Amino acid sequence: MTAQAAEAKPGAGHHHPDGAVKLAVGAIGVVFGDIGTSPLYAFKETFIGHHPLAVDQLHIFGVVSLIFWSMMLIVTVKYVSVIMRADNRGEGGSLTLLALISRLSPGAGRARWLVLLGVMATALFFGDAIITPAMSVLSAVEGLIVVEAKLEPVVLPIAITILIGLFVIQSRGTAKVGALFGPIMIFYFSTLAVLGVVNAVRNPEILGALNPYWAVQFFLDDPLRGFLALGSVVLAVTGAEALYADMGHFGRGPIRISWLWIVLPALTLNYLGQGALLLATPAHVVNPFFLMAPESLRLPLVILATAATVIASQAVISGAFSVAQQAVQLGFLPRLKITHTSARAAGQIYIPVINWALLFLVVLLVLGFKSSTNLAAAYGIAVTGTMFIDTILVSVLILTIWKWNKLWAIPMLAVFFIVDTAYFASNLTKVPDGGWFPLLVGAITFTFLTTWAKGRRLMMERLRESAMPIEVFIKSAATAAIRVPGTAVFMSSSPEGVPHALLHNLKHNKVLHERILILTVVIDEVPYVDGEDRVEVRDLGANFYRMVVRYGFMQELDIPGVLKLVENCGPKIKMMDTSFFLARQTLLASDRPGMPIWREKLFSWMLANSESAMEFFKLPTNRVVELGSQVEI
Repeated sequence: MTAQAAEAKPGAGHHHPDGAVKLAVGAIGVVFGDIGTSPLYAFKETFIGHHPLAVDQLHIFGVVSLIFWSMMLIVTVKYVSVIMRADNRGEGGSLTLLALISRLSPGAGRARWLVLLGVMATALFFGDAIITPAMSVLSAVEGLIVVEAKLEPVVLPIAITILIGLFVIQSRGTAKVGALFGPIMIFYFSTLAVLGVVNAVRNPEILGALNPYWAVQFFLDDPLRGFLALGSVVLAVTGAEALYADMGHFGRGPIRISWLWIVLPALTLNYLGQGALLLATPAHVVNPFFLMAPESLRLPLVILATAATVIASQAVISGAFSVAQQAVQLGFLPRLKITHTSARAAGQIYIPVINWALLFLVVLLVLGFKSSTNLAAAYGIAVTGTMFIDTILVSVLILTIWKWNKLWAIPMLAVFFIVDTAYFASNLTKVPDGGWFPLLVGAITFTFLTTWAKGRRLMMERLRESAMPIEVFIKSAATAAIRVPGTAVFMSSSPEGVPHALLHNLKHNKVLHERILILTVVIDEVPYVDGEDRVEVRDLGANFYRMVVRYGFMQELDIPGVLKLVENCGPKIKMMDTSFFLARQTLLASDRPGMPIWREKLFSWMLANSESAMEFFKLPTNRVVELGSQVEI
C-alpha cells in the first residue's frame, strides 16, 4: 500500500510497538478517568439536580436505561466504532481531525467554516478542562459528608488543597505517577463492578432497566422532564471525547479492548447497583454512589474515589497541554514556553501559562459554586458542544472523503445528530444556573485563537507585500557587499522573498556572511514528519541557500539538531561558526482593512508576550542576533 493510500484509509498508518494488553491497562489509567468517575455524580444529579425527579420505579428504570443506551450510542457506536477510524496518522482530537480533512481535501470551499468549527471545539475543550477537575475532585471529597455529616465544613478546603497540589506537581512530570494510574484505576473499576453486583443482587428486577423500553416510556410519561433529565444523564458520558483525543498515546485497538471488556461492564453494573439501591431505599438518593458501600468501607471508598478523580483530572490537564501545543504548531496560538518533562515520552509536556491559568480558574470555580450539585449546572454544555462539532467534522469525512454508502451512512449520522442535538439543547437550559461559565471560557478562548490566526495571516501578507525578490537581492548584494567568514542563518516565516532581518543586517552592518541560509519552519497537517522528509534545500547561487524544515504538529522543534545533519549546502555546519538572525516585529495599528482596532491591540499584546523564537526553536543563546522591524496591519 502506498503512503497516500494509507492516509486515505480509515485507521491506517498507526502501529504501537508495545503489547495490546499493556497499552489497554495504560489506557484505563489515562483515557477513562473522566468517564470512570461519572458514577460519583451523574445518577445522583439526575434525581436531585436543578430539575429533580420523583424517586420511583418509572424514573429509576428510565434513568438507568437512558444512561446505558447513551453509553452504547455515544461511546460504543459513535466514538469507539466510527470516529476513532478517523486517525490522522495515529492521532485523534478535534484539531487533528480538522487537519486530516484539510490534508485529504485541500482547497475546498467549506474549509473556512470547518476551521471555525474545529477552533470552536478546541475552545470548548478548555472550558471542559477547567470544570472536570473541579467537579470530579469535589464530588469525591463530598463523600466525607456521607461518612460523617460534621465533616461538611472541611470539604471545600480539602478539595482546593488537593487541586492546588495537583497543579503544583505538573512541572515535575507525571511519568512516575503515571505508572500507578493503570493499576489504581483497574482496582477502582473492579470496586465499581463489585458494588454494583452486590446491590443489584438484592433487587434483580433492576436488570430490566437495560431494556430501551424504559427510556422510551420515561419520555412518553413526561416529555418535558425527560428532555430536562438529559442535561444530567449526559454527565455519564463526559469523557467520551477523551477516547478519541488520546488515541495517539495508546492506539485504537487497546482503547476498544479497555472500553468493551472492562470499563463499560463496570460502569453498567455500578449504575444498575445505584438503581437497585434507590428501589429499596429512595432516601439514599442524596448520594447513592457512596451509600452503596457498607458503612465500614465508606471512608476507604472516599479515598479510592478521590484518587480516581485526581487521575481523571491529570488526564484532562495533560490533554490541555497537548491541545495547546497543537494550537501553537498549527498557528492558532502564539509561541508558548513548553517544557518536556520526560526524556523518553515526547508527549509528556508542561506549559506553565496554561497550568497556572487552569489552576486559577479551577479554584475560582470551586469557591464560586461550592458544591458538585451547583457545578453540575456548568458541566456538560462544553462536552455536548464538542461532541456535536465532532459529529459534523466526521460527517464531512465520511460523506466526501471516505465516500461511505449513503444508504446506511446518512441514517447513522442522522441518529448521531438527533442524539447530540437533544443533549446539547437540554444542556442549554443550564445556562442561567452555571452553563454560562464554560460558554464564557469558550468564547474568550475562541477570540484568542481566531485573533492570533487572522493577525498572523495579515502580518504575513504585509511582509510579503514589502518583500524584495531573493534573485534581485542576490544579484545586487552578493558582489557589492563584503563577505565575512562563517554561516548566517536568517529565520523567515515565509519561504519567499528576502527576510527583513537580512535586509536590516546588510543596511546596518554593511557585510554578508560567507554562507547564508534562509530558513523557514513549516508545520505540516500531520502529527509526525519522518526524518528523511524533514529538510529541503535549494541552492540560490552565490552561496545563498533556501532551506525549508518540516515538522508535524506533535513534534518538538530543534533547529540546531537539524542543521548538524544537513550536508547538501556546502561544508558541514558548525554551531560555533554560525549566527542566527531573528526579526522581532512591532505592530502598528492602521486604517487598512483587516481587524477591528481592539483585535489588532489584542494580537499585538499576544505577539509581544509570546515565547522568544530563540527558545522555541532551541537556538544557542550566545549565537543569536535580533533585529527589530515595524509592520502595519
